[in-house]
Amino acid sequence: MANDDAYIDSTAEVHESTTVGSGSAIWNWTKVRENVTIGRDCNIGQGVYVDPGVAIGDGCSIHNNVSIYQGVTLGNRVFVGGQVSFTNDLYPRAGNRDWKVTPTKVEDGVSIGANATIVCGVTLGASCMVGAGAVVTKDVPPHALVVGQPARILDYVTEGGARLHHDMSSGSAPDPSRLRG
Repeated sequence: MANDDAYIDSTAEVHESTTVGSGSAIWNWTKVRENVTIGRDCNIGQGVYVDPGVAIGDGCSIHNNVSIYQGVTLGNRVFVGGQVSFTNDLYPRAGNRDWKVTPTKVEDGVSIGANATIVCGVTLGASCMVGAGAVVTKDVPPHALVVGQPARILDYVTEGGARLHHDMSSGSAPDPSRLRG
């Protein structure tokens, strides 16, 4: 059920059991399956696929051709770049009818760069940043900037996304007072 002031493009398919918050927009050729919750003021780009039961918080921006599978929860103000894929099965095999969904949690304020892959079972900590093309296989701490395949911590970022240029040789996270802004 879409809120009265939500926009759903005529080519998008949104299941009637889905909730779409006010001010949200779902663009062309996007498919949103059953029992999805989309918060207020979200922008869901072209060609996005959202699997049943996914929860998307308020103020999220999901760019073109993203796949979000069952078991994924996006917090508020999450940015998802184009062609990002979330998985949901740690041991995929064709024809396996007994597979189990492995949940993935994306906390508030996370940014995920284009073409990243988020392997299921991880938590992306609040305000962390995932670089373009990264493959995330482990939990990412809050405010960490991760890059590479597999993703590793390169630095830390503020809530606004600015790099801190933290001395990584210390082996510790930066002082929390540096993370604001």
